Amino acid sequence: MKIETLSPAFKDYLWGGTRLRDDYHKPCSLPKVAESWELSTHPDGQSAISGGQFDGLTLSDYLAQNPQALGTHCQAFENFPVLIKFIDAKQPLSIQVHPSDEYALEVEHQYGKTEMWYVMDAEPGAFLYFGVNQELAPEEFRRRIEDNTVEQVLHKAPVHPGDVFFIPSGTIHAIGAGILICEIQQNSNCTYRVYDYGRLGADGKPRELHVEKALAVSRLTPSDPAEKQAAPQAVPGGEITRLASCKYFTTDRIRVDSALTLSAGPESFLSLVVMEGSGTAAGPENTVEFRPGDSLFVPAASGEIQVTGPCTLAVTRV
Repeated sequence: MKIETLSPAFKDYLWGGTRLRDDYHKPCSLPKVAESWELSTHPDGQSAISGGQFDGLTLSDYLAQNPQALGTHCQAFENFPVLIKFIDAKQPLSIQVHPSDEYALEVEHQYGKTEMWYVMDAEPGAFLYFGVNQELAPEEFRRRIEDNTVEQVLHKAPVHPGDVFFIPSGTIHAIGAGILICEIQQNSNCTYRVYDYGRLGADGKPRELHVEKALAVSRLTPSDPAEKQAAPQAVPGGEITRLASCKYFTTDRIRVDSALTLSAGPESFLSLVVMEGSGTAAGPENTVEFRPGDSLFVPAASGEIQVTGPCTLAVTRV
């Protein structure tokens, strides 16, 4: 099967900027391009095949026609397990939390959300919130939400390009202003908003909070802020760094100096998201050119994929 280029779905949330259009040439006419959903079968925003035999098909329809492209590991999941997006946070996102599968299935009738953030760029002094900085009782956490002091009990982490954060479900978090992120996450859009700095939505009213549900799922003990990515491993033609691995996805950062070979076995498809640089990805049936911000789908069992650079990719598999 051929390597496919994907076109994303876009979101114009109020905190978004325009870098995805201005710097990465995303074809979006929305005033704000907060998110581009690069690899998605979620009904709230599906990516689609761009060019070739399946041009214009949603990724869901493509996979329905070509189920072998998923790979055997995906058989363990009821739905496609991964969603990958770019996030341009010109302003800070709300302080929020995602539920576990167990809670989300019971209450929301959908799956929960574990995610990973790869920081592509960050303005000087940029930071994000990652868990709490002290053990809290639910009553105190509620009080701090109500009296606007919740930020005082959150772990504030400075960020720099190349940083990686793994966010298990139940972890309170927020992306700060001036950060561009690639998010690899469980295929879910279930979010409980804890605090939103008193901002008003497009309707002129304060945006809805979900405090009771957030209290039911939040981990109110400090998270481990240690860097999770492994040490880089030199390979012919570049370097591979394991960024994160969980039951939903495994993601590596691949640095290609000139040419590097990847393998797409029968176990899983490969998602190739281009962080930096340009080049080509060549499989047995076709060759695809790419530039920064592009997203490629390599079907399972495609065999060896020759990637030329110089470039840096996030490669995700199940």
